[in-house]
Amino acid sequence: MKIIRAVTVAQSVGFFTGLIPELMAEGHEVVSVSSDGPELDRVRAAGARAVTVEMARQISPFSDLKSLWRLVRVFRHEKPDMVHSMTPKAGLLCMTAAWLARVPVRVHTFTGLVFPTSTGMKRRILMTTDRLTCAFATHVIPEGEGVKSDLLNHGITSKPLRVLGHGNCRGIDLDRYNPGDSTVMEAAARLRKPGVFTFIFIGRIVRDKGMDELAGAFGRLYQKRRDVRLVLVGPYEDSLDPISSGARRVIDSCPGIEAVGPQDDVRPWLAAADALVFPSYREGFPNVVIEAGAMGLPSIVTDINGSREIIIDGRNGVIIPPRDAEALHGAMESFVGNPGAVAAIGAAARPLVASRYEQGYVRRCLKEYYREISSTTSGLR
Repeated sequence: MKIIRAVTVAQSVGFFTGLIPELMAEGHEVVSVSSDGPELDRVRAAGARAVTVEMARQISPFSDLKSLWRLVRVFRHEKPDMVHSMTPKAGLLCMTAAWLARVPVRVHTFTGLVFPTSTGMKRRILMTTDRLTCAFATHVIPEGEGVKSDLLNHGITSKPLRVLGHGNCRGIDLDRYNPGDSTVMEAAARLRKPGVFTFIFIGRIVRDKGMDELAGAFGRLYQKRRDVRLVLVGPYEDSLDPISSGARRVIDSCPGIEAVGPQDDVRPWLAAADALVFPSYREGFPNVVIEAGAMGLPSIVTDINGSREIIIDGRNGVIIPPRDAEALHGAMESFVGNPGAVAAIGAAARPLVASRYEQGYVRRCLKEYYREISSTTSGLR
């Protein structure tokens, strides 16, 4: 088949760049479509062509119509057998454009849903756009069982939905995320603070990730004891979803909090920590929780899609209610006070990740799915 893989921004091509050589080895031609960015060099290095179509992440009617028209032209020129989109805006625009261009197989993967945590007019708009994405797609893949349930329970689509494997669309390279890697451990030793229990958060520093609750919970914990630290790895996105001014003051003023910004390699930071804390409001299937588990870290996560599928409460982490600073504070305090139990939970994390999310297994599930649906391309043009 000729397959177009589409995402909104170039930063998201990591979802499929590793799969490109495997698809090409099976005889497929792969083309990437996204907004421009330096990450497209990885697509080209993997052997695929990269076509750039600028797409805005936020709702922007005039810009979206321009992107839609450009995508229709690209698809008509390329004549793919399949367009497979991920990320919300790429899903809406690419599934619509692929339908208009009469692409036979139109696949969208929902990596997360925004509408369940939205209200009012925004919620109605988001549900409508998700319904349109599903209507124009021939196949819909929810990244996890939680996303599948939300799509069905809210009437977004009545089409058959299939979670591939145990969920997750990228998988984890267990050789790369290996707590036995001496180079990683040497770097971690320089980041570690002996005698200090270190929590780590990795992700965008935005309200939607539970940063207001995290700042408040850790601030209280630090007032009680000084042998704790919170490392925040990731960028602020004040133009999209800013955290509260109160949370920002705590982060900037608390000596126990280190906001280190985005990092090219998070493995040393994970290896230097004692536990991941990830109090997000919504996710599809958070890779960072899998990465932490692969590095032998227990996690404190919220009871949301994806996180509750990766974490088995009490076995490889702890699950708390979302938007609950008191519960988060209690879980963090319990971790600091019970290092032996935390170590036992961490020891169970990597084997569980290996049994469900090993990268080769996740890729095999997708390739088998492609083989199943490829027969539908014949005679459809």
